Order: sequence, then structure tokens, then C-alpha cells
Amino acid sequence: MIFIIKVTTNKEDRALELISVKIHKHQLQVYSLARPHGLRGYIFLEAENRESAEEAAYNLPYVKGIVGKTVEYEEIKNMIEPVLEEINIEKGDIVEIIGEPFKKEKAKVVRIDKTKGEVVVTLLAAVVPIPVTVKLDNVKVIRREKDEEGKENEENEEKEEISGSDEEPKINKDYNGSSGGLIPDDY
Repeated sequence: MIFIIKVTTNKEDRALELISVKIHKHQLQVYSLARPHGLRGYIFLEAENRESAEEAAYNLPYVKGIVGKTVEYEEIKNMIEPVLEEINIEKGDIVEIIGEPFKKEKAKVVRIDKTKGEVVVTLLAAVVPIPVTVKLDNVKVIRREKDEEGKENEENEEKEEISGSDEEPKINKDYNGSSGGLIPDDY
């Protein structure tokens, strides 16, 4: 049976430690404890029966109580099992930041740390390039550097084809006008 324990927000880790110590000390029939990432104020406790769960959480700091209803594993599966997403960001990509505090800012990727789930970017609108570390899920790719290089090479080839003639530009040598100095001729 899986029970939901209500705890003080941002004290989930400390409450988890206290419950774990009490379980080991009293040899309670509790099989697992879980604090899902992103779920604030709650801990999941799997126990043989309600009495074991209540005894594990009874009279501890940060623990507010047990929610009356038990849940099935299928209901909380998406919170407990991590979902591996393919990270499709490369160095040099132009990204838009979709999370605060730089929301809707454009930036260039400098470094990627996939283990921490972070990306270091420099803001394009900034006068001085300052590296900013942002979570991977707070950025979305707008342009790829490789795509840009490919487009630039195509554009350069087109320009060479257009200006392909090797003739010297024609200069009109019979022009008798002023030399274009700063002092007018009739001064």
C-alpha cells in the first residue's frame, strides 16, 4: 500500500531523513520512501499496512500527517520513474530562453552539461558577453549553427557565380571636374 504523507514545503528531504531514521530504529514494515522531483510538500511511503505508515510518520518535525486515501503505483508512476528525453542542443546553436528571468531573450550556446541538465549561453542582446547558466528545459533551439554555415556557403557560391567575370571595372578617365577637395575651386 502506498501512502501520501503531507510535509512542510521545502523540508521534504529533512522529513524523509527523519522518517527513515525512525523506520530503521523501530524496525517498521515500511518498504520504500520516495520524494518525487517537482512535487513539493508530499512524500510517498510504501508500507505493509496503515499502522506501520502512521507509526513511521507520527510525532516528527515537518510531518503534517497522512492523506486519508492510498494510491496505486500506476497513479504515481510518471512522478517516480524518470523520463529520459533526447537532448538536441549543440554548441553554437541560437536558442530562445523560455524561463525566467531572461524569458524571450535570444542567446548563443557556449557549453552543454548534460549530466546536470544545464546549458551555458551568452545573451545576444547584451553588449558584453556574460555567460549565463540555464536549465535545459528552459531553452528551445531556434537556429542551428551548422544550418547557418551551410546557408552562408551557398550564398557565397551564388555571389561568386554572379560576379564571375574577371574584367576590370571601367573608370571614366576624361572627367575634368573638381578633384573633390575640401576647398571649392572658386575660392
